[in-house]
Amino acid sequence: MDDPGLEKKWNTLLESLEPRFGDIDLQGIIFLIGIQELGQGYKKLKKDEKLEVMHIAICTLLESYGHYEFIGRDKDGWPHWKVNEGLPALKPLQQELLMKQAILDYFQNKV
Repeated sequence: MDDPGLEKKWNTLLESLEPRFGDIDLQGIIFLIGIQELGQGYKKLKKDEKLEVMHIAICTLLESYGHYEFIGRDKDGWPHWKVNEGLPALKPLQQELLMKQAILDYFQNKV
């Protein structure tokens, strides 16, 4: 990572999550955020629902950057967003850094 401060904060977050969730990576944290934001507790999810949970997390994380706007929940309680502004074209490492920063912001502001 280019930003040593971001890397340090990221590693601290991983260490804080390890006792409860074991060795967890970026995708695992995104999934956990999606489950939290879905707010329906433990339930068995189909493969497509797992992808939707990841989408919930990504929308939640990028909402504060102005990319998405929460529009409400459907009759089954699933949250939905509209796209405000498309994401700029980012290289994989830039996408990873954006998501890590958004996750750190999430844990600082919501947890």
